[in-house]
Amino acid sequence: MPLAPPRPLSLLPSLASLTASAPLAIDMYVPAFPDMVRTLETTGSGVQLSMTAFLAGLVLGQFLLGPVSDTLGRRRLLLGGTALFGLFSLLCAVAPTVQFLVGARFLQGAAGACGAVLARAVIVDWYRGPGVARYFSTLAIITGVAPVAAPLIGALVLLAAPWQAIFVVLALVGLAQFAAVWWRVPESLPPDRRNPGGLRDSFRAMGGLLRNRFFVGYAIALSCAAGGLFTYVSGSSFVFQIVYGMSPLGYGVVFAVNAISMTVAAGLFGALSRRVRLNTLLMTALSVSFLATLVHVAIDLTTGGNVAATWICLVLAISGLGMTFPAIMTIGQSVAGHSAGSASALLGGGQFLLGAVAAPIVGVFGVDSATPMAVIMLVAFTCAVLALAVLARPWRGHGEHRVTAS
Repeated sequence: MPLAPPRPLSLLPSLASLTASAPLAIDMYVPAFPDMVRTLETTGSGVQLSMTAFLAGLVLGQFLLGPVSDTLGRRRLLLGGTALFGLFSLLCAVAPTVQFLVGARFLQGAAGACGAVLARAVIVDWYRGPGVARYFSTLAIITGVAPVAAPLIGALVLLAAPWQAIFVVLALVGLAQFAAVWWRVPESLPPDRRNPGGLRDSFRAMGGLLRNRFFVGYAIALSCAAGGLFTYVSGSSFVFQIVYGMSPLGYGVVFAVNAISMTVAAGLFGALSRRVRLNTLLMTALSVSFLATLVHVAIDLTTGGNVAATWICLVLAISGLGMTFPAIMTIGQSVAGHSAGSASALLGGGQFLLGAVAAPIVGVFGVDSATPMAVIMLVAFTCAVLALAVLARPWRGHGEHRVTAS
């Protein structure tokens, strides 16, 4: 007899805490980048490489854990992943060189992948119908607390302790997530619903999704949009602190405002998802991000840019992503049908794959201007728009029948 799904109000906060590990680990140490350059005797690009390593670990972990969870279930993998996330966070805290830090961050990312990929799969395991879009929106809102709080927490930690203490805080986060899974997240994929063909069939299902043109279009659009986001995350600390002279705490406030705008947009997506087609919301949101970044580049190239124009354009661009991400996650999981773990792995892993590529590029082109960050973001958003137009063709309404059904 199938188990009754848990109440969303009891499950969603725990799932959000799991998905929060990645943005916390990405954003909390961003205000410390200038200090890490000095203490580790490296360059800005060298420190940014530690972010790339974390994102690469997230990609590999998701690509492996998604299909594996379709065969073995979700709960055991979540328990192991959260425990290892805490352990590898401590390794980052004791890193004596930037090379050691890069290796530890890769392991930390691989462990953190469990929460990123399996929380989404758990939602699809338990729930169907019109609530799914709202649940992904709610997850995005709650998870939005992480990037809002992360740079502020990191900046406050830096006021009292060196940057290594940030990773000690992340180790405690891993411990809290382990407890949340233990007490609040039951197994959502019982043995009779798992892939009967084992791991080979699970990975074969992932290959089938890669042959689905429309799913691939949405996945590429999500990955490119995420590339733009991580370009902003990686480069904005240098833009606001070095180019515009802000303090770490001041930059934390800027980052928090931008993250709040992203969270509000995710909430707006949830509110509108019952009345407006999901693909319409997606196309509108991504257009806002693209146009805001286009204006940002134009201002930088014609006037040299200023802090107010940069901030306003970034608020608009990040707000558009607040609706883009939950829209693509909802549509993509619906297009994929079953094999929720494999679909979640491809959607999530792809976005972090391009994030890993984009993160160090700003440093390579220099950190004495906001223009490189803006141009790279524009390229990423342009590719996302093209992926939707050429492959996904959202005007056909793909992935909406399961969401809008009563």
